[in-house]
Amino acid sequence: MQKILVPLTLIVAGLIFGYLWQQFERKKGRGYETAIPVIRKRLQKICLLFFMPISFVAAVWVVSFQDIRVAFLPFIGAGALLLGGLLGLGAATVLKKDGRQKGTLFCCGSFTNIGSVGALVAFVFLGEAGFGLVALYKMFEDVIYYTVGFPIARYYSGTEHEVTFRQRITDVSKDPFVRAAIGAFICGLALNLSGIPRPPFFEIVNSFFIPIGTFILLVSIGLGMRFSSAGDYVVEGVLVSLIKFIAVPFIVGIAAYAMGFGDINDGLPLKVVLIASSMPVAFTALVAASIYDLDLNLANSCWLITTGLLIIILPWLSFLLGII
Repeated sequence: MQKILVPLTLIVAGLIFGYLWQQFERKKGRGYETAIPVIRKRLQKICLLFFMPISFVAAVWVVSFQDIRVAFLPFIGAGALLLGGLLGLGAATVLKKDGRQKGTLFCCGSFTNIGSVGALVAFVFLGEAGFGLVALYKMFEDVIYYTVGFPIARYYSGTEHEVTFRQRITDVSKDPFVRAAIGAFICGLALNLSGIPRPPFFEIVNSFFIPIGTFILLVSIGLGMRFSSAGDYVVEGVLVSLIKFIAVPFIVGIAAYAMGFGDINDGLPLKVVLIASSMPVAFTALVAASIYDLDLNLANSCWLITTGLLIIILPWLSFLLGII
């Protein structure tokens, strides 16, 4: 029960604090439209350029990579994101949605909160080893978003213009958050393979850095939360929830099991796959909907519904991991 309450409490507290901060800025009057994005960006930089890189280096340092099959973990992660997007488009077709809403449902089906919520849940449920494997699982996450997700969102917005695949890869490589994440993983892997033992104090550092970094990131998300029109898209939110919490984890879980992930380190890679593929819609889906003039209210509803359902999903994951 404690393992369930810890991430739930941290997630709820972070989002509520961020939302209350947002309301405080709004009450201050004019200028909040520019102040909130600046605050969010600063918080994200603190988390993604300081807390998370150090945490990933320390965690990857002690992860076991003796079984070569673990190298397929990033491909499982990429496949889960693409599968979710395709199922989102399928749901849009069934519901006979227009182009803008198709693009929105693709983003909601694909974009997944792996980095903050998923990493936190893996750390609480599986320890540092699970947290470290999340870094490997999500290695292609930003590449998928930039080279597939955002271009598809742009296509359905009706404002598609020609951008070469090479240019998209170049844009990804210039993103400081992507560089920090990949750099942290490479550094941790190099230390892991070097055979240098990790100093014991890093375990204490991670016990503080992971929850603090996650809380800061969740506060930044709370700063952008919107509850308006959340109840207008319940059917769509339920369908996206079925995609995120049942269809994608079931399919990629079978794939991971077939690859023998359940036989590695007491099934740790399989457990990481099940956790990371069972996370709610990422806030990035709202960013894409806003940038490309898709249905922002639909994206907001799907985000709120799937995030709220964590109160059911986390106990289910705790039970499922216990029997693997």
